[in-house]
Amino acid sequence: MLIRPRRNRKNEVIRSMIRETSLTPQHLIAPLFVIDGKDQNIPIKSMPGYSRLSIDHLIIEAKELYSLGVKTVALFPAIQDSLKTSDAREAFNDSGLNARSIMALKEAIPGIVIMGDVALDPYSSEGHDGLVDPKTGEILNDATLEVLAKQAICEAKAGVDIIGPSDMMDGRVGFIREALDQEGFKNTLIMSYTAKYASGYYGPFRDALDSAPKKGDKKTYQMDPGNGAEALREAALDEAEGADILMVKPGLPYLDIIYRLKQNFALPIAAYNVSGEYAMVKAAAQNGWIDHDKVVLETLTCFRRAGADIILTYHAKEAAKLLNA
Repeated sequence: MLIRPRRNRKNEVIRSMIRETSLTPQHLIAPLFVIDGKDQNIPIKSMPGYSRLSIDHLIIEAKELYSLGVKTVALFPAIQDSLKTSDAREAFNDSGLNARSIMALKEAIPGIVIMGDVALDPYSSEGHDGLVDPKTGEILNDATLEVLAKQAICEAKAGVDIIGPSDMMDGRVGFIREALDQEGFKNTLIMSYTAKYASGYYGPFRDALDSAPKKGDKKTYQMDPGNGAEALREAALDEAEGADILMVKPGLPYLDIIYRLKQNFALPIAAYNVSGEYAMVKAAAQNGWIDHDKVVLETLTCFRRAGADIILTYHAKEAAKLLNA
């Protein structure tokens, strides 16, 4: 045989020299859950190894991530039920938990990059990403945009670097971009949840924030898992409306969507390795069915190979430790 592909796999030096896909801590964003109070570190049962953190513990966790090379975090506040209302007004409270968390992190770690979530479900008594018509149950698209813009401005004032609209309302990227620009936040990025699917993989996340819908589901605004071409349409709209980064969520079942966006758009592509994917790896590893560390790094590498420039993942800290070893 003249051609033997195995020669290129002869040893680790050769394999690493010609490896097509790289993975470093700088490619990762760590989602973090924050709660009110002090000295609070409350484990999330469906996400082994993950907790809801009060701001003091949030700072400790973010400092460790930063030291490992994971210098961007995405914040998700879990607020008290008494603050949840039908108009989700706590979403744009300049003195609320979210704003205070952003300001505290920026003060403690000046170089950190913070991504803020923009959606109403953590603040809504209805548990939906948009405002709900009390008579019909319809999710009100255009009325929601006004609240999302206020939320984005609130986060930008607090010091957030990246706005992450995860609501999937039509037109929200352009509406938020215009609102940010009018308030002088022209350099605040928008990482749009471009192709966010109505997935069954979000369960542990909703446990963490207690943000599941009280009635109905999210299928009228999140994408149908059977659709692929629709993601290209959503991406084209987000690009035209001023998005800086396009995201696909969930990640593993939608590697084909990540690839299609990477092939068709010049913007950076992000993937969200979601809570259900994380929980499955943890559960299988705890039962001894898989090698946890190998699967974590393989999973994240596969996101990169598919075309993801950025990966939001609950494995960020443990992956960074493995990569730095």
